[in-house]
Amino acid sequence: MFIKKSLLTFLISILLFTVHSQKQKDSVFTPSYVLKIMQRAADWQLNDWTTKGFKRAKWDWTNAAAYTGIMELAKLSADSSYMNFLVNIGDSLNWNTGPRRFHADDYCIAQTYANLYGIYKDEKMITPFRHLADSIVTQPHVEALEWKNRIAEREWAWCDALFMGPTALAYLSSATGEQKYLDIATRLWWKTTDYLYDKDEHLYFRDQTFFDKKEKNGQKVFWSRGNGWVLAGLVRVLENMPAKHSERKKFIKLYKEMASRIAGLQQTDGSWHASLLDPASYPIKETSGTGFYTYSILWGINNKILKKKKYFPVIEKAWRALTGSVHTDGMLGYVQAIGAAPGQADSNSTEVYGVGAFLLTGAELYKYLNKD
Repeated sequence: MFIKKSLLTFLISILLFTVHSQKQKDSVFTPSYVLKIMQRAADWQLNDWTTKGFKRAKWDWTNAAAYTGIMELAKLSADSSYMNFLVNIGDSLNWNTGPRRFHADDYCIAQTYANLYGIYKDEKMITPFRHLADSIVTQPHVEALEWKNRIAEREWAWCDALFMGPTALAYLSSATGEQKYLDIATRLWWKTTDYLYDKDEHLYFRDQTFFDKKEKNGQKVFWSRGNGWVLAGLVRVLENMPAKHSERKKFIKLYKEMASRIAGLQQTDGSWHASLLDPASYPIKETSGTGFYTYSILWGINNKILKKKKYFPVIEKAWRALTGSVHTDGMLGYVQAIGAAPGQADSNSTEVYGVGAFLLTGAELYKYLNKD
């Protein structure tokens, strides 16, 4: 009798532990949890800016990438402070982009301006960038993309630019209803892709200087965040591309190729390490690339371009890796510092663009959970 009772008690304990573990496991996939941790990360970042000041200019691409995530949180949250923050940023800059007129990094911020215009319909929010975009449309864009002669100030000669430039033009196209901005974005997207996209690996080189570089294991050098910039830029262009646009099928083909390749490179910890083809040389998770990939794949599931059965297991592992990188005070860790190639990260390394990627991911997951 005693043995039976002991066995029964043991089995009940196991059952209760399993149920409790399952609840803990599933709790990170509830809309309330997703919104809460998004707000925790965003509040930490806003407080850091407020108390320590901006490390770089408010229009800088690093901050602009963060604003894209804050923008998506602002659309979901009942807390008006996020939207007010973004409007105040625009006002403080007189709605101008950075000083280098044709450098994609300097007008990345315009995608947030266009989003805000869509809400407030205030012409001042897009007028300066619209003038710049008209100039971009009229430029010849015939230079080769070799990484020399300050080419980045005139062309999208590095893969990161595909998150900075075409997205701003695509959102402006949606805001104004003028297709010419989307048309130049697509034309220049394919110019960069024809030069930097490795059709065998289905990945982008960072720039021309990486064509012949190799990792320690002999593989080509494909930077995680660099390809994260591309995939996230790709879905943000698609977000603004009409269903009947002549280039949409070509963009979706590229998106599916990249999404499949990226999903296959996910590590057992749920993340993508800094080097996609030599993860062992960078054995720690990296959250900016991981954030952009998770966001981009979720977007594909939400828009019925990727199959949930195949890709949501990727999301489950990645979201746990991301949320496990958020400190109790809201700081997002494991973000690789500014660079142009794979590099190290640790629990205490953070950067604003990583927060942007995390918030973009959370927003897509929130949408998924609310309609699933």
